[in-house]
Amino acid sequence: MGRYDGKRVVITGGSSGFGLTTARLLVDDGARVLITGRGQARLDAAREQLGENAVAVQSDAASLPDIAALADRVKAEFGTVDALFVNAGITRTVPFESMTEEVYDELFAINAKGAYFTVQKLAPLLSEGSGVVLTTSVANVKGMPMVSAYAASKAALRSMTRGLARELLPRRIRVNAISPGPIDTGILDRSLPKEAAEQTKAQMTANNPMLRFGDPGEVAKAVVFLAFDATYTTGAELTVDGGASQL
Repeated sequence: MGRYDGKRVVITGGSSGFGLTTARLLVDDGARVLITGRGQARLDAAREQLGENAVAVQSDAASLPDIAALADRVKAEFGTVDALFVNAGITRTVPFESMTEEVYDELFAINAKGAYFTVQKLAPLLSEGSGVVLTTSVANVKGMPMVSAYAASKAALRSMTRGLARELLPRRIRVNAISPGPIDTGILDRSLPKEAAEQTKAQMTANNPMLRFGDPGEVAKAVVFLAFDATYTTGAELTVDGGASQL
């Protein structure tokens, strides 16, 4: 028997990166998992990887109608939910002087508004004693160039973690955040030319106290800890960053 047999988990942004890695960890240990993503092809590939205990739902975190439809689908599939990992988000690297209203609004619509209303719509389905985990970023505590608007959206999530933790406390629902640093999800290789990606990774490695990137599995283990095992912890942010924001 798996450690999470019978548990029902929803993961937004679960078709790639550490969202998918977390889903795989949970499915392998007996849980049923519903993942969301915006791209159908990537969702289909993730669903095939995860097997019959996974449900893949196309859903846009920036769309309130999509979030409402997601809540209906979760209720139909699971009835109630034991853990919610609100992981859907985007990154945009833009210098301050070049930031546009369109990009700014996109960052906040997905990273902040989408997360807030995802919790709101799914909260009625959360079982007593369940755990909610939001994805923030070390950028919310470090002054980093090119990501000021992204960092602000993640700082909003950090504050939201505390507020929602207080509001959901009467139902014994815990709300915490996971704050990843540089994690080797392959996003740099996919989004930058090869030489630029290698230079960026080398610089980030050299600047990290542990002198390496994190593995998605290390984030997944921290998420599952907050979702299920941290029964006396709420409103907290757990960093998984090799010490980058602490040392």
